Amino acid sequence: MILFEQAFALVAEAAQILPAEHISFTGCKGRILAEDVFSDIDMPPFDKSAMDGFACRREDLPGPFLILETIPAGQSPTLAVGPGQCSRIMTGSQLPDGANCVIKVEETRLTEDGKIHFTGEKTNDNICFKAEDVRKGQLVIKSGELLTAAHLAVLASVGCTTVAVSRAVKVGILSTGDELVEPQHVPGPAQIRNSNAYQMIAQAESCGCVTKYYGIAPDEESGLLAMIQMAMQENDLILLSGGVSMGDYDLVPPMLEKAGFNIRFNRIAVMPGSPTLFAVKDACYCFGLPGNPVSSYVQFELLAKPLIYRLMGHELKTIVARLPMGAPFHRKKANRLSFVPVTFNHKGEILPLEYHGSAHIHAYADASGMLRVPIDNYELKTGELADVRFL
Repeated sequence: MILFEQAFALVAEAAQILPAEHISFTGCKGRILAEDVFSDIDMPPFDKSAMDGFACRREDLPGPFLILETIPAGQSPTLAVGPGQCSRIMTGSQLPDGANCVIKVEETRLTEDGKIHFTGEKTNDNICFKAEDVRKGQLVIKSGELLTAAHLAVLASVGCTTVAVSRAVKVGILSTGDELVEPQHVPGPAQIRNSNAYQMIAQAESCGCVTKYYGIAPDEESGLLAMIQMAMQENDLILLSGGVSMGDYDLVPPMLEKAGFNIRFNRIAVMPGSPTLFAVKDACYCFGLPGNPVSSYVQFELLAKPLIYRLMGHELKTIVARLPMGAPFHRKKANRLSFVPVTFNHKGEILPLEYHGSAHIHAYADASGMLRVPIDNYELKTGELADVRFL
């Protein structure tokens, strides 16, 4: 058994970034950028007005000002502003030569002779200056970024309509165990419905993966080996649930070795999910996750999810906060790092949920985070600060 930190390091070290592909920027949300993006223009490309008003010379305030022209957005000014002159200007319009401030429409009055007079006490420049946001040639998005809607706006603004992104990870998913039946069937005696596969499919697809479900593998060597070999040929990552512990029918470790995988670890000091396995063969990776649904759920979040993003060249930024306990937490054993489903009260305090153990996946349906309970820590008192990982 190794510490979680050691397991995490072994997974991180094994990751090799997948090759890139070029796609339209309109479809790149949720993908990982595979090359730096630079701006092809200054932004703003010219000095422009930050509001509707009148462009004038500050030294001529409060006026009066003779109106030279109206400058709509999208049209260039035709006249320079001189002493005692101004141009009516719209938000986003190019500032005319000679002007060094824009006065607000609501802080002006029109005199009887058709001139503008400033009625305010003072004014800001109200100008967005050329290149104050971005300079031509400036790096705007770094390689390795997880692209969001805001990034799409940036890509559009710099004319980057074809984007290099890392190829989506192909994930093959298998469940093991003769006791399993698919969800549409009513379980017979000694049977349970297969929930892990669909949980893992959803978790993988939420990371942008392309998934393929291979079904329930039997507790029999040749059938399990054949399914592993097929999944290995067609995917970058295999997720197996069940069959990884120490029982007579836990055949995943020897079948992975028979398929050529090198098992890096098969037991970690974590609760839930101690019998978690990680193996590598060339550029194919495999997690053997425990059969209990909470264990597979938690270990996917802790280990498989960071690996998926590393394969795409991204360092996953998980949100961990140190918050006060809103209720006490106790446990009987403290020889492993524990993760416990929690929610939060209106004060932002941590509230442990009712949780019966690694088979109680229903607890995570209401969870907002996972409380991290360190090794050798038996209790957390109300008001005590603790680390919680947001889901």
